[in-house]
Amino acid sequence: MKRSLLACAAALLSLSATAQSDNKLTLGGSVQSDILLPQSDKDIGATKDDDLLTNTYVDLRLHHRLFEAGARLEYLEHPLPGFENDFKGWGVPHFYVRGHLGRRDDGAAIADLTAGTFYEQFGSGFILRTYEERSLGIDNSLLGARLVLKPMQGVTLKALGGKQRHYWDWNHAFISGADVELTLSEWIPSMRDAGTTLALGASWVNKNEKPGNMELTSTDIDSTGRNTVYTTTRYRLNQPRYVNAFDLRASLNTASLSMLAEYALKSDDPSFANGYIYKKGTVAMLSGSYSRKGLSLLLQAKRSENMAFKSDRTVIGTSSAINHLPAFTQDQTYALAALYPYATQLADGEWAYQAELGYNFKRKTPLGGRYGMNLKVNYSYVRAIDRQFNDRQQRNAIGGTIDLAGTSGYTSKFFKWGDNTYYQDLDITLSRKLTRQFNLSLMYMNQRYNKTQVEGHGGMIHSNIFVADGKYQFAPKTILRMEAQYLQTKDDEGDWVYGLAELSLAPHWMFTVSDMWNCGDSDPAHYADNTHHHYYQALVTYNNGSHRLQAGYGRTRAGYNCSGGVCRWIPAQKGFTLSYNYSF
Repeated sequence: MKRSLLACAAALLSLSATAQSDNKLTLGGSVQSDILLPQSDKDIGATKDDDLLTNTYVDLRLHHRLFEAGARLEYLEHPLPGFENDFKGWGVPHFYVRGHLGRRDDGAAIADLTAGTFYEQFGSGFILRTYEERSLGIDNSLLGARLVLKPMQGVTLKALGGKQRHYWDWNHAFISGADVELTLSEWIPSMRDAGTTLALGASWVNKNEKPGNMELTSTDIDSTGRNTVYTTTRYRLNQPRYVNAFDLRASLNTASLSMLAEYALKSDDPSFANGYIYKKGTVAMLSGSYSRKGLSLLLQAKRSENMAFKSDRTVIGTSSAINHLPAFTQDQTYALAALYPYATQLADGEWAYQAELGYNFKRKTPLGGRYGMNLKVNYSYVRAIDRQFNDRQQRNAIGGTIDLAGTSGYTSKFFKWGDNTYYQDLDITLSRKLTRQFNLSLMYMNQRYNKTQVEGHGGMIHSNIFVADGKYQFAPKTILRMEAQYLQTKDDEGDWVYGLAELSLAPHWMFTVSDMWNCGDSDPAHYADNTHHHYYQALVTYNNGSHRLQAGYGRTRAGYNCSGGVCRWIPAQKGFTLSYNYSF
């Protein structure tokens, strides 16, 4: 890593020295620091292992017409709860130099070369997506080189290679790949003049990972059919050194219609995530949306199977992921609607569907009223794929386990569902301006969450969620927003209520208080199984230009923090918080 930093610095100095005096050289960047002064709280399970915890990031970027360079310092020597087992430490894991070579007639660079660490996505990310999401503890950047060529209008070529970041190190596997995207409409004047875009894309990604030894426990049922026999054998699986993945896609976009079809295939990739089976992975997606004034419609479906793709076959969890499959579920912003978030089932596979309708009722109509009304309906459904095991595996399943290591795993019919529902929700939102000063939004959500599938225990949770969100404008720069939420369920921890009040004094101040309370269910016999705790928060936020400072105090419930179908467990916390953000 130190050698790479020195090389990056040398390249930066060299490029700076060759820059023309009449070309502008600018320095930009950002600072983000999140601090917790923790307190112990036995009731909610919060602990105090240090006096001050912080996740701090400093990004610097040097920009010129011909090149740019950057680096990021990360300080997590005493990290926030949930990061201590992975990101504890500090250093400069992100650094790069990027050059722009040549110019086409339309001003676009003909060649773009990056050396160092970088992020990239091919298509929808089915076979490659490297990105940073600090709230989830995700940074799976590649350390190596990337070349982007745009030799002519409508043609983009990419080639890359490198090793993937794994917290404060890089995995040994070497990742390489290429992508081509052709925007055919650029060559058809009638389509271009009509604002229609037609594009085709193809991608390839290769993982070169050295095979290793595995110690596995195999199980079987004895001759009586009643007892499980355990044997431990140390043997080496014949693991493939090279794993290849391919992606094909086509998209069409007009003023009102968008269509996307994409298919990806991955070769045999035995790993901890899939139980070390030898089976190809696939994902197919079809998505379409339509919009015109006052109306929008989204329909999409996705089937995935055995698509866990990691640069280290032995790890579990979100780390070392090369690819990303988006969850076809609504991104919830309300606290109780996000209490049971869904995580994409990469290894087991899933059928996922989503439909969303938006409609604006016109002003001065019976339903629209004086100021109009907006209706939004979203439906998501995720189901297991069909998986058929052989006789021996079925017998082992009776004994409580299925031993798939070293086998082809299972067979599966493409259009057939499995037995289990993983997730389902229906949410309806009505937003209406009742007076010139007051806006009201009402939401109802019916949810089914398979906690056993997503978290490993807990069964199916059925819930009904009700939300009222009101905003009143006292003056041009003074707004009060209030939320009332209720989650009703007879499962898991029972019912929850949530309240929030937020006063905004633009452009500088915001004051927020909230409380989430596990009030249990209607059966007193179940109270002993519920926590019945208050998770209160008080926050003061100050904004001034590019500076943002927030101070607060309160409790945070243990649970999963999710974004786009990727989740990370965050333990319970209590204490004073301070957050500072600055960009320049």
